[in-house]
Amino acid sequence: MTDGKDKQPKEYKFQIDKEHYETANPTPTARELLTIAGKLPVERFALYSKGKGQPRRLELDERVDLREPGNEKFLTLPLDQTEGLGAGRRQFALPAEDGEWLDSLGLVYELIAEGGIPRVVIYGWPMPAGYNVAKVDVNVRIDPGYPDTQIDMAYFSPALVRTDGRAIAALSDDSFDGKIWQRWSRHRTPANPWRAGLDNLATHFALVDDWLARELRKG
Repeated sequence: MTDGKDKQPKEYKFQIDKEHYETANPTPTARELLTIAGKLPVERFALYSKGKGQPRRLELDERVDLREPGNEKFLTLPLDQTEGLGAGRRQFALPAEDGEWLDSLGLVYELIAEGGIPRVVIYGWPMPAGYNVAKVDVNVRIDPGYPDTQIDMAYFSPALVRTDGRAIAALSDDSFDGKIWQRWSRHRTPANPWRAGLDNLATHFALVDDWLARELRKG
């Protein structure tokens, strides 16, 4: 017996990158999720599930059970970002806005996971005058929980030296991808904390540029 009122279909909420969506289908395919999010044509995007651990890529016709806790967050990676100037290793996924920023640089970059630690490596980062090189390779670690958790420090190759001969403080060696990188132990302060939802690769590298410029202003 019914009360004469039609039951409204349940809507299942999910998030792709930073946008929120709903669907009446509790077990949509990755293809359907991309279509709802307007990521078209879907063949040009990879969809990753942001469950526990590192994001896992979903096949286009693979189904996801949105009724299961932890299955409602996803991120996309434009597949064409692996072509052209930015070509290289792509061993993990980043939020779409980070991929777009990396592509906008016009520099070669790689996404390398070594020893369970993902790192973004950018080759040929321009340096301010006052160092031993005009361009440097730089990498940053992407820790679990990013982009809600912060990016910290920066790693350079070759090692940076001030041309005026003054020593740079708080440096150490770091072995990664078959060579030794120079780690700059620079951290955010309570006055400049990581802002989840606002900070990302672009804002962190702006901070890295500030560290490099500030170092040269030291006596």
